[in-house]
Amino acid sequence: MLHLMKYSLLTKVKNISAIFWPLIFPLLLATMMYFAVGTMEESDFETIPVALVAETDLSKGERGVQTEEVFQAFLSSVETDSELIHVEEMTGEQALKALENREVKGIFYSGSEPSLTVGSNGLAETILQMLLESYSEGKQTLEDIARLHPEGMEAAVRQMAQSASAVEQVSLGGRTTNGSAQAFYAVIGMACLYGCFLGFGSAMEIQANLTALAARRCAGPVHRLKMVFSEIIVCFGLHFANTLILLAYMKYILRLEFAGSYAEMVPVLLVGSMIGVTMGIFITSIGKTKEGVKIGIMLAFSMTFSFLAGMMNVETKNLIDRHAPFINRINPAALISDALYCLNVYDAPKRYAQDIVILSVLCVLLAAGTFLIIRRKRYGSI
Repeated sequence: MLHLMKYSLLTKVKNISAIFWPLIFPLLLATMMYFAVGTMEESDFETIPVALVAETDLSKGERGVQTEEVFQAFLSSVETDSELIHVEEMTGEQALKALENREVKGIFYSGSEPSLTVGSNGLAETILQMLLESYSEGKQTLEDIARLHPEGMEAAVRQMAQSASAVEQVSLGGRTTNGSAQAFYAVIGMACLYGCFLGFGSAMEIQANLTALAARRCAGPVHRLKMVFSEIIVCFGLHFANTLILLAYMKYILRLEFAGSYAEMVPVLLVGSMIGVTMGIFITSIGKTKEGVKIGIMLAFSMTFSFLAGMMNVETKNLIDRHAPFINRINPAALISDALYCLNVYDAPKRYAQDIVILSVLCVLLAAGTFLIIRRKRYGSI
């Protein structure tokens, strides 16, 4: 069997198409995606435009005026020190019109009891609400400082503003989320499935009705099961190395935001590589269709699975998870992507283990199906 594996490996290494699609193409795609969307997170969060409407409560005399001044000083400090918000003073009518036209994300009303009006729900609106809550919690302290020690007012406002502006978007697992990361996880899923091209080459070499080389091999005394598994092992080992290179490139060269360690992600690549190879062998073993047709079928499956996993649009996977979750429970690219997401964002070991188990079951089913198909074939003459 080692003899079979040795020459199978030499054959595949010398085949440029068996190297380009499983290794070079994913590297090129990851690089292009990095330059296209990989750095977008740096500009995803922009300064939040907000309107300020002065509503001094004259009935409460000096206290109402003082509260308004303290609140305006607080917002001014946040705007200056963190660039988290951009405040523009408006009349009530102007502010409502700006909110309706989405020129501002919210309206702060100053006065004895500052308030906030927003037009929708989102990250920006949540941050504005947090700023108001932060001010409300320290309002009494600021007012006391303004009354008793006005010289320390500026430092107090700045300190509160710095505390309020420490806003970071995190997942429930406590790790920072990255909007474009899902697309790169899907690229890894696609790269794993592209092992089908290696599997395709192997299947073409063990079916006598497909190539002359396969006919000679089938005429020999080697058992079919040994032939199948030697090809699977070689293809898997080669493609596993491809995916390890891809992950190392994305994590250490492109420096994508993969919070999990390299070693933690290796088991995902291990099973993912296996399912890509077995999928290729299985599809190629079915029927007597031409080589081009089988390649088209493999591409159709690989790209459809990758699309549903969110490679083209990260919202696609989320929509499917909400409305048709079963689809992505049997989609290998989505399972690979989800397992990586569990490691890097969710910190959900149970779901990660579930993804690995499903991928392993799919691998076994494809490998068993391939053996049954090839084992049953008989040839009148070769």
